[in-house]
Amino acid sequence: MFSVIILLWCIECYGSKFYVDFTTKRFSGVCYRLHSTIWLPESARYHVASGQTDKALETLEKIAKDNGKPMLLGRLVVDDATLTSPHRGRFRDLLIPSLRLTSLLLWFIWMACAFCYYGLVLMTTELFETSAISCSDKPTPGQTLDTCSADCHQLQSSDYMDLLWTTLAEFPGIFITIFIIERFGRKKTMAVQFVAYAICCSFLVVCTEKRAFLTVMLFFARGIIAGVFQAAYVYTPEVYPTSLRAVGVGSCSAMARLGAMVTPYVAQVLLKSSISFATTIYSVAALLAAIACLILPIETRGKELTDNINQHNEEHAAKT
Repeated sequence: MFSVIILLWCIECYGSKFYVDFTTKRFSGVCYRLHSTIWLPESARYHVASGQTDKALETLEKIAKDNGKPMLLGRLVVDDATLTSPHRGRFRDLLIPSLRLTSLLLWFIWMACAFCYYGLVLMTTELFETSAISCSDKPTPGQTLDTCSADCHQLQSSDYMDLLWTTLAEFPGIFITIFIIERFGRKKTMAVQFVAYAICCSFLVVCTEKRAFLTVMLFFARGIIAGVFQAAYVYTPEVYPTSLRAVGVGSCSAMARLGAMVTPYVAQVLLKSSISFATTIYSVAALLAAIACLILPIETRGKELTDNINQHNEEHAAKT
């Protein structure tokens, strides 16, 4: 949202060249902050859960030193269940029998989240331009209702305002998700939101002379898919034990990047040939992801987090 506001302000007041210079300097600052995170220590809890008690003690000593406080007296006591962990989290542990189905479904759900979210972001300006051309009283010769071949030109202030409205949808989408996720559970929340997103995408092909209808549909779709992303970020760390939590979330994030890499071919390339076909692909992807959410074997609402694979396997065996 803030990027859209900055873009509108920069281009209206100073032109596009100033915006390019500004974003370049901003990117340099981001790179500096990313570099500084290398020095952040790992959590002591993670070291303990992964069987690295020495490193956990070093982390606690460093925290005490940085805060100018003396180290706590005594020795670090670790539960026996934690000591039985033979190794730290490994990628192949995500595919053990008790976690295999969960990991495969989460990889697909995260991929669908990124595919649908960034696809909607990329389609927004294309749909705005196309609706202005193909839904007007005097369409451009050779322009059909189901194609998107808008000429390349500078966006107007009204375009940026509509983009701002669709971006603002992420705020209510996220806050509503925070409320319903504790009331109805993680799985049902994600499934219902994916279905709602698919319904909104199916209405994007409706041709009206007024842009308000398109803006409203994009508003709802943007808020819903942003909420799904947040629900996935809540569910994924909860479903994995501590020793696998970072690996699990990292692998899901990597799968999301794959979805983000594929979506431009649909949102920008295929959309120019057929709007209905492109939006149908996003609707189908969302419906399949909704089914995957319902198939997830574990509901984490109100569930105590596990520390290692052994505890997770014991809980899985007790349920089966």
